[in-house]
Amino acid sequence: MNAFTLLPFIVLIAAMFLMTRSAKKKQQQAASMRNEMQPGSGVRTIGGMYATVKEVNEDTVLLDAGPGVDLLFAKNAIGAVLTDDEYNRIVHGVEHDLKSDASVVPDDASSLTESDETDGPAAAAAADDKIELGKKDAAERGDDAIQAAEDKAEAAEAADAKAEDEPKKTDGDSDAK
Repeated sequence: MNAFTLLPFIVLIAAMFLMTRSAKKKQQQAASMRNEMQPGSGVRTIGGMYATVKEVNEDTVLLDAGPGVDLLFAKNAIGAVLTDDEYNRIVHGVEHDLKSDASVVPDDASSLTESDETDGPAAAAAADDKIELGKKDAAERGDDAIQAAEDKAEAAEAADAKAEDEPKKTDGDSDAK
């Protein structure tokens, strides 16, 4: 037999060995993660439900999903054990302040439009020119809304009147001549 004919078989066997080895590692990591669960830790089930571990048994886990809601799950149904910070961020919306010394980002673009020229003629002209952004006060918006509703009602009435004037067709009628 030639070495070139055996080469594909050797490569195939090596690939299968590597794939099963990585799958075994993932299974062992998941099993160790599930065995390290302790009461009080936050978990995510494989169905996507977040809960707190209340009690850990040999094959089952009792989860506290809310006030008065205790659920019994198989250990295999636990998808991930979360850190306290991650669990509080997801479930309670509590952000842990990791960047307390970071600069504050402004909510508007005013810091981007500031210029160094505060006393020149260009700055005076810019201060005088106000841009109309199309915002209206509440009274004008109310009047516009009433007018739009009236126009819509008139259009609906006209469409109803037109539909009543036309003769109704049946299955046997046609417009062909």
